[in-house]
Amino acid sequence: MQKLHNSYFIASSASILLPMLIDTAAVRLYFAKLSLEPEIADIYLALHIHGPQTISELSRSSKVERTRVYRLIDKLLESNLIEVETHYKRGVIKAAPITNLHILITQKEQEAKSLHDELGLIERVLARNSLSSPATRVQFYHGAPGIRQMQWNQLGAKTELLTFIHEPIGDTLGKAFTLRWTEAINERRLHLRMIKSPHFQEVNERWYKDNKVTRELIPSHESRLIEPDAFNITSNMDIWDNVVAYYNWKDGEVFGIEVYNKDIASMQRQLFELIWTQAKPSKSQI
Repeated sequence: MQKLHNSYFIASSASILLPMLIDTAAVRLYFAKLSLEPEIADIYLALHIHGPQTISELSRSSKVERTRVYRLIDKLLESNLIEVETHYKRGVIKAAPITNLHILITQKEQEAKSLHDELGLIERVLARNSLSSPATRVQFYHGAPGIRQMQWNQLGAKTELLTFIHEPIGDTLGKAFTLRWTEAINERRLHLRMIKSPHFQEVNERWYKDNKVTRELIPSHESRLIEPDAFNITSNMDIWDNVVAYYNWKDGEVFGIEVYNKDIASMQRQLFELIWTQAKPSKSQI
């Protein structure tokens, strides 16, 4: 009989504690959405369950350190979650109606509206800086991983890829990446035109030989050769859509810059076409 009584007591206790645990989690989650600390939920629940209490009593019932309770009292008052009464020279804290949260929610709605109204002003202030303008964005990259990212960015191009090329990507980015990138170019059927330097042609032919690559990686590309006395290409530059990308990976320095600007891309595209007419047609691998 005693075992049965104990079992009943444990079951009854569990049936009481389980809803409390679930309620605690629900209240904590809701308070968190209001940017209120978990301890605030614990304090409010302790007041709600055990009634008005002193600071010491509240610390024990909520399991929140006493000094922490003191620090959170002001925030609880600001959120209209508690009321403080004076009982014979001591302060007693009690839970305010939970409906008082409507006041806090209304305040947050007003704050959000104010932020939304001020956003237009911030946008106008930032627009004065050309690098922050929606029409212009500059992105910097460093090292081989950065250059790989730049090459991969080209795959989203909606226009043809135009490039001044001096250094092959294979030596810096590796054979595996070069094969994946050229396969992606072919799969997307992107059209590539390149103006190359004699240096590129020499180094690129050696790369194909050293890596035992016997097939043309981008069969559909067009290329032309320009001599240094006509136009001296000393680094790589790509143009697509409204983007101009500049690369440098020589003498141990590897970096790249992407400039997103319609007018700059248009001007560089005109430069490419001008040099294209002066360059000599050339059949070469890439």
